[in-house]
Amino acid sequence: MYKILRAEMLASNIYLMDVEAPRVAENCQPGQFVIVKLDEKGERIPLTICDYDREKGTITIVFQPIGASTNKFAALKAGDSFRDFVGPLGCPSELVTDDLEEVKKKKILFVGGGVGTAPVYPQVKWLHEHGIDADVIIGSKTKDLLILEKEMEAVAGNYYPCTDDGSYGHAGMVTTMIEELVEKGNKYDVCIAIGPMIMMKFCCLMTKKLGIPTIVSMNPIMVDGTGMCGACRLIVGDEIKFACVDGPEFDGHLVDFDNAMKRQQTYKTAEGRAMLKLQEGDTHHGGCGNCGGDK
Repeated sequence: MYKILRAEMLASNIYLMDVEAPRVAENCQPGQFVIVKLDEKGERIPLTICDYDREKGTITIVFQPIGASTNKFAALKAGDSFRDFVGPLGCPSELVTDDLEEVKKKKILFVGGGVGTAPVYPQVKWLHEHGIDADVIIGSKTKDLLILEKEMEAVAGNYYPCTDDGSYGHAGMVTTMIEELVEKGNKYDVCIAIGPMIMMKFCCLMTKKLGIPTIVSMNPIMVDGTGMCGACRLIVGDEIKFACVDGPEFDGHLVDFDNAMKRQQTYKTAEGRAMLKLQEGDTHHGGCGNCGGDK
């Protein structure tokens, strides 16, 4: 059992928990994720690691309840426990694995949207701890939905909050903030965008126009987290990839977002999964026995 040491609501329908998981905390890196199960019959939920404390042996997760399982998660309190907490899974951020001296030469921009702020934070924090200050744009619909502001301000070189309704910070989408920063003379070597699929798509359209290489996290389309269910199958350039085992981070300018979003919706129904299996032939994945991808 994995004990919950802290549980709180960060914003409307967005929750944070510190979970006691020493082995995961000892080995994880920014960019990786965990699979969480409430009980023996519970659904496997992939959640990106928001933070970790190796000394205390804790992992911080942030989630937004959508289905039955995550709504059950939201009802848990400090002192309750998860049945399973598996990780670290996926590949660490390239910024963590690349040569540190080369990374220090780069001007880095992060763009987060909504709950995507959570996986942005550990990467920015890691860079800050290694003497690298990155610019960070975080967007939400309203000021009340912005999360981890104090934490992000403490580690970001420059922090730019954006709200769709103009109630706080930059009035407008994160894409207009990217364009504004570049117009002011900022030159970025790489952008890391994490958030809703549609946000990442338009970030990539903007950064491609501006000539900024961009990395995206495809965590939003993961289901099983092992590569067996096939829910996170996506097209990257001319290759078939799976977000959970090959990512979750990919070259955003090569990701076929339209295909991924269409497939994400189709995969939610049994008839849709059957059609995908027919269309994708030998490249179709399925077989975990839980998601129906093998039917």
